[in-house]
Amino acid sequence: MSDVAAYTVRDGIAVITLNNPPVNGLGNALRAGIAEGLEKADSDPDVKAVVLIGSAKAFSGGADIREFNKPTTKPTLPEVNDLQDSMQKPLVAAIGGFALGGGLELALGCHYRVALEKSVLGLPEVKLGILPGSGGTQRLPRIIPVHEAARMMILGDPIPAKKAKELGLVDEIVSGDLLEAGVAYAQKLVAEGKGTRRVRDMPPKVEGDQKTLLKAVPEQAAKSAGGNPAPAEIAKCIHAAVTLPFDEGRKVERERFEYLVNTVESKALRHMFFAERQTSKIPDVPESTPTREIKKAAVVGAGTMGGGIAMSFANAGIPVVIADVSQEALDKGMKKIRDNYESTVRRGRLKPEDMEKRYSLIQPSVDLNAARPADIVIEAVFERMDVKQEMFKKLDAIMKPGAILATNTSTLDINKIAEVTKRPQDVIGTHFFSPANVMRLLEVVRGEKTAKDVLATTMKLGKKLKKVPIVSGVCDGFIGNRMIERYSQQAGLLLDEGASPQQVDAALQKWGMAMGPFTMSDLAGNDIGWDIRKRRYYERPDMAYSKFADKVCELGRFGQKTGTGFYRYEPGNRKALPDPEIDALLDKYRKEHGLQTREIADEEIVGRCIFALVNAGARILEEGIALRASDIDMVYLAGYGFPAHRGGPMFYADTVGLPKVLAAIEQFQKGYHGKQWQPAPLLVKLAKEGKRFNE
Repeated sequence: MSDVAAYTVRDGIAVITLNNPPVNGLGNALRAGIAEGLEKADSDPDVKAVVLIGSAKAFSGGADIREFNKPTTKPTLPEVNDLQDSMQKPLVAAIGGFALGGGLELALGCHYRVALEKSVLGLPEVKLGILPGSGGTQRLPRIIPVHEAARMMILGDPIPAKKAKELGLVDEIVSGDLLEAGVAYAQKLVAEGKGTRRVRDMPPKVEGDQKTLLKAVPEQAAKSAGGNPAPAEIAKCIHAAVTLPFDEGRKVERERFEYLVNTVESKALRHMFFAERQTSKIPDVPESTPTREIKKAAVVGAGTMGGGIAMSFANAGIPVVIADVSQEALDKGMKKIRDNYESTVRRGRLKPEDMEKRYSLIQPSVDLNAARPADIVIEAVFERMDVKQEMFKKLDAIMKPGAILATNTSTLDINKIAEVTKRPQDVIGTHFFSPANVMRLLEVVRGEKTAKDVLATTMKLGKKLKKVPIVSGVCDGFIGNRMIERYSQQAGLLLDEGASPQQVDAALQKWGMAMGPFTMSDLAGNDIGWDIRKRRYYERPDMAYSKFADKVCELGRFGQKTGTGFYRYEPGNRKALPDPEIDALLDKYRKEHGLQTREIADEEIVGRCIFALVNAGARILEEGIALRASDIDMVYLAGYGFPAHRGGPMFYADTVGLPKVLAAIEQFQKGYHGKQWQPAPLLVKLAKEGKRFNE
């Protein structure tokens, strides 16, 4: 028998144990082992029933997606399902941990299912731009109500075992030893004379009017699509499950699966899946690198960022001191934290007792010495080098040996901050994104002298805080903000040439960005960009900017926080509303500067803004600021609202084709402020060699 699918017989019950850690992925070898075990059990007259089991932590996480778009070795998962359907003896799936994707399809191919109470079951393929391709779309609507099956597949969110039992997906919730429980259940089936019970033979569970249901499913799919073609294809498969015989429905499923697996969108979503897992791989910092213990944390600064960072620690169960210079600032910060938690409770996402538990983990103090016992301290004070250096001198004197000294700077040089301390090896950048308690991205900035164990510890901590930690080298703006500056620069220049803020934002939103650059600037605070531009005017006179954003700021229109920016905002409402005053201001500005306007197509807006990101990303990659192109993609996917179905800026450029990207940039060089479009040498090189950023 196979090493990955052990076969034993216990009192007339054959047990096939999946053993392909960590998630029992259904790769070639495991599928073959399962098939061999099923055939052996079915042909053995002493075997009365069969139990298919993984471990208490994992039944199966599904297909090995690395095998997609590659030749597969027989048996395929649908062929394993056919073998399950042909079994003459009761077949029980004993589910522990999770049964996801192909893992749930394997369980649906069994006649009965039992699960530990803490197990979860789901068909999350939609999140990879595909659909359940091994009968899942046909079997699930036969065992649970069609509308519930549609919800599970279109949203892709798993359900707990208790809910699965209520719906009829699980026959029994078991406790204790999963193997013992699975065998006992199989023996009970034999004793009661229960035979096989194939899901494929069941009629679809249509509740209410079928016509109304079949109209509602595609509507539900359209609502959740967001550029992902999979929900619509899942809806077609559900229609087939309800209206066609099982085998014909499976043919529809297979056709739609094959179509999806070859789409750019699916490849982008799978790229995102792997890219997130790659971020923790640092070439010179092996996974075996020892890490420091983080039992207590401290945050300096009780403003928006400091409060959000403190909440991130409390949410992860780590006690945190939040320090500020005045009681007033602390009180204001703690009130904001409580307001945030109470809002989460009101939305039903947090229990009141859990809120109190988390809130109690945050200890405010006006004494910086309260940070002394912390294993990591994160500075979140004003974004100015002299202010931060002064703070690090104090922290260097206060903090215990071995404590990590982190800065939340979004642009400043970590090395200059580290050099004012006697322990530059303990200094690192932790650039959280606002709101820090919500946003998943964490840029971990590695200084010249940052110790490897400090980097490894911070990356591990990032995951504990439920962030996506991504390593960046030191440069102005790191990965994300350095790139977004070029994106925003082009957005501003487009206003000079004739576009409106609404047109630019609408074009990029339609393309898939979560929000346009002017809505984003209003949200972040237009004064932040203004400060950077003022610095640039003397540091980088070669960088050309539209002066219109400065005009907006000179009027105190800093965005949502002041009620006016590029848009206007009603009190208590974050919706950006067009403002005639901005239109008049823009018209006056153009006349004062003698600017000639023209009609600008949405396609040009998208091309200039997105390829500005790509070109800046290519320089970052070439300089070694980012470890790999997929890390740049993850920065934008996790922190900047880049559409997941496009896979990140560098992956998107790969799908367009780098020669086409280069040709577009060369065309932009002939236009307004064309000197801003110097193609990155790496982009030129890869385009000429016919290569990609993500090889």
